[in-house]
Amino acid sequence: MTRVLTVGAAQLGPIQRSDTRAAVVKRLVDLLEQAAAHGCNLVVFPELALTTFFPRWWMTDQDEIDSFFEREMPSRETAPLFEAAQRHGIGFYLGFAELVVEAGSVRRFNTSIFVDARGRIAGRYRKIHLPGHAEHEPWRAFQHLEKRYFEVGDLGFGVFRSMGANMGMCICNDRRWPETYRVMGLQDVEMVLLGYNTPRHNPPAPDHDRLSEFHNQLCMQGGAYANATWVVGVAKAGVEEGCELIGGSSIIAPSGQIVAQALTQDDELVVARCDLDMGLSYKRSTFNLARHREPEHYRMIVERRGAVPPKD
Repeated sequence: MTRVLTVGAAQLGPIQRSDTRAAVVKRLVDLLEQAAAHGCNLVVFPELALTTFFPRWWMTDQDEIDSFFEREMPSRETAPLFEAAQRHGIGFYLGFAELVVEAGSVRRFNTSIFVDARGRIAGRYRKIHLPGHAEHEPWRAFQHLEKRYFEVGDLGFGVFRSMGANMGMCICNDRRWPETYRVMGLQDVEMVLLGYNTPRHNPPAPDHDRLSEFHNQLCMQGGAYANATWVVGVAKAGVEEGCELIGGSSIIAPSGQIVAQALTQDDELVVARCDLDMGLSYKRSTFNLARHREPEHYRMIVERRGAVPPKD
């Protein structure tokens, strides 16, 4: 029996600082309603989908910083999204800034959750590969202060069973690191869900700007193929507070092929029927990990953090 999930990649256009959460959630609900009309089982929203990408600003007022974080999920503001998803029997992935008190300490993470078709949070991920910087760098056209505002995620790259599939999650910069997909691949992942907010301009390396979309697709397609998994990558796109974010939201097959892709930088839904068994031919042949991996030769990957050149 074929296992198929109909997936909607729900790209968002820009969210300005003046936009309220209620207004943003209404946009999310509108996209979810479109997905329901197209028979989707699952909808994937972007990273930090409830607010503008606030790490672009240097802020020192902790109350101001914390205004971008969610203290509960669902919350009063996000309840309409959960209610709409439950009404239609649709699962969803949602990225947001999470503030949580654990062992008496306030902690802040760049987080995503997976909500199943019954409205229950079935998976949670906290971003591990935080890009950017922690110090004030006013020379930049905009800053990228994720290392200042978030802790490194502490939940690992877990895979969980939901909606008949082995699901995994990651966020934005995680997609650039092969280890992200491989750890999930070693748990027989069948679909990786990821949201991103990616500026076109890279202040420390402006020569990369013209390759932004290429690099975005390259890493997601490579991760899908090398681990024989579906990858659903969804952007917040467009000009947000003067900073252009790339689009290119894509649904990518285990073959590495893009089967659906957003064409705009606005709110846009793209849909694909994803055969979860499509990856089996790769997992049984080229990427039969149990047969072909040689982990004793990969120890440097976990024993060494940075590159060290060979001695003369």
